[in-house]
Amino acid sequence: MGLWSAVACAVLSLAYIVAQIFEWLGMLGSQGGPDSASTPLGLGLLLLPSMLLGPCFVALTAALHAVAPEGRKAPALAALAFAAIYATLTGLVYFVQLTFVSPRLAAGDTGDIALLLFIPYRSFLFAVDLLGYSFMSLATLAAALALPEAHGARAAKVALIANGLLLPFLALQMQFPALIAGGALWAITFPAGMILLARMFFGASGEG
Repeated sequence: MGLWSAVACAVLSLAYIVAQIFEWLGMLGSQGGPDSASTPLGLGLLLLPSMLLGPCFVALTAALHAVAPEGRKAPALAALAFAAIYATLTGLVYFVQLTFVSPRLAAGDTGDIALLLFIPYRSFLFAVDLLGYSFMSLATLAAALALPEAHGARAAKVALIANGLLLPFLALQMQFPALIAGGALWAITFPAGMILLARMFFGASGEG
């Protein structure tokens, strides 16, 4: 489960990153840039892989808890708890956007759902999304503390810590939108961490 959930997290995060690049370039119907509201097409391409990423990340942290050495079960359990909070918060945001907001947006009928629109830095659900990813950063920090000292885990630990250190760039982004420049490093640290964890689990399965 560790191997395949890490692979799934890597693939889904990369799918989101590609869609986000297209979105910022204005290729999905929006005005482009990090401040523009998405079109229904943009929401679908951005949020579907993001919604699936949540449960895959929870499964990954559950696998990490299973393989954590006895003295490191507590941070592994904390990583699982933080991952569950992340998946719950972001899953709520994305499910509402995909199933309720997007059809209304496509029909031009958004007059009574202004609170639910997903507008960067100017909406309630965008703040909830940033809170969710803040908990993901906490989860990766805790997961790094739970990894064994085996050679295959060292690079993964560095990537997970780097992702965890993005926490202030995410948690404070509503107040300081310019922090997106630092938060965007997630596009490097998170996929790298997932790929390295997949390699770690693959090596462990080979040894087994």
